[in-house]
Amino acid sequence: MAEALVTRFAPSPTGHLHVGGARTALYNWALAAGRGRYLLRIEDTDRERSSEAAMAGILEDLDWLGIGWREGPVWNAQGGDPHGIGPFFQAQRLPRYAAAARLLVDRDLAYPAFESPAQLDALRRAAQADKRAFRYRRPADFDRAGALARMAREPHVIRFRMPEEPVLVRDAVLGEIAFAEEHLDDFVIVKRDGFPTYHFSVVVDDEAMGVTHVLRGQEHLNNTPRHVALQRALGYRVPVYAHLPILFNPDGSKMSKRDRDKALREGREPPCIEVEDFRRAGYLPEVLCNYLALLGWSPGQQDADGKDLERFDRAYLCEHFSLDRVGRGNAKFDRDKLLAFNQDAIAALDDEAFFARVSEWCERYAPALLERDAGWRRRHAAVVRSRCRTLADAGSTAGPGGFALVADDAFAYDPQAVAKHLVKGDPSGFALLEDARARLAALDRFDAPAIEACAQALAGERGVGLGKVAQPLRVAVTGSAASPPLGDTLAILGKDVVLRRIDRCLAECR
Repeated sequence: MAEALVTRFAPSPTGHLHVGGARTALYNWALAAGRGRYLLRIEDTDRERSSEAAMAGILEDLDWLGIGWREGPVWNAQGGDPHGIGPFFQAQRLPRYAAAARLLVDRDLAYPAFESPAQLDALRRAAQADKRAFRYRRPADFDRAGALARMAREPHVIRFRMPEEPVLVRDAVLGEIAFAEEHLDDFVIVKRDGFPTYHFSVVVDDEAMGVTHVLRGQEHLNNTPRHVALQRALGYRVPVYAHLPILFNPDGSKMSKRDRDKALREGREPPCIEVEDFRRAGYLPEVLCNYLALLGWSPGQQDADGKDLERFDRAYLCEHFSLDRVGRGNAKFDRDKLLAFNQDAIAALDDEAFFARVSEWCERYAPALLERDAGWRRRHAAVVRSRCRTLADAGSTAGPGGFALVADDAFAYDPQAVAKHLVKGDPSGFALLEDARARLAALDRFDAPAIEACAQALAGERGVGLGKVAQPLRVAVTGSAASPPLGDTLAILGKDVVLRRIDRCLAECR
């Protein structure tokens, strides 16, 4: 362990990766880049909630974000154990925790406790009735010899004896914080099933794996005095702690997975909370990383326009990230700003790169679209790219190119668009639509230039502006008055589809 800096990301496999966890992983990864080592550890000692599927989801999320790991679980050509510090699953490291627990018990720094859950609930209710915080401490008349003898025959937990003095925590972001002794209890380090608690396993593993810097969210701050006390009792090093700003919604509420559940109960579209949500919604991974990096950290540099630098890639982040630029205040997750970032990034792609990204998105979320001819899909992507804010906009029937992805009779006509562009006018839009149909049917070449020339010619002959011809056509073939340029819109549909949709419009709307 000669290297000076070692960071880690240690998720629990209980679901897909929350964006707050993704930011924690990103910061740990960036801090170690070029300066030391970054490792991935799976904290799977919660047997009721942990699952193989959730673990695979987290690994996939990190891989998609580009936050790779050399040390950690072997997955998708990543991971390994070059320094011999594995395994990287806590459930496979139980003998280490058992040995550390025995050491603490032998030194009378930890002890067995035999209360049942019902007895603990009674103690909590009694404390509540006395209007005091419940704090478990070893009784003054504790019979250590008797308790040790009972361990072999009775269910028990093992509790750590917290020092009866304040615990000082030095944090690289928040400064020095003193945690008063009256707020700290003798917490459980080994559960009744023999598995370690989070507090215990994380301390033992950070020492064994040589972790020098622990970057995690401020929601873990109150855990830190327990971890520091354990480290001192076990004779371990105390790593550098840096607690990161908590992510909040723009309304000031904490950004959590409960937001999705609440939205579903209220019949609303659930917000993106997990990395998988943003991937499904069509965000680019490099954009999500860029935005997450700004939620608590700033480069402290300016762009070419003299404004604070906000757009950068992962390589820039790795080169410039440091803890002294991490803020203390809460970070607000502005989804509109992220969407603007994503739209700009899509606009910067050329047609071929955008087509590749859309195809990758469709492979995962809209595989039926891949059954269409690749040439057609490439043309469709080029037509809609400038109007897309996300990849889902290009591959979804709800996006700006959705008119070309639905059946001819599967879209509705906007009543306001029908009234404005088809019913009104002299000549009416219906009359111009009939003329346009006849001329389009006679075209030998049905591409954008030919279609545009046809519409221009009709408008000139009827003495009206081009919009008087184009808008009725748009409404007829897409259901609304908004679409990509008229020639592109009709060309991507093809002559037969265009004629069928015009016929349907004339039959249903007139």
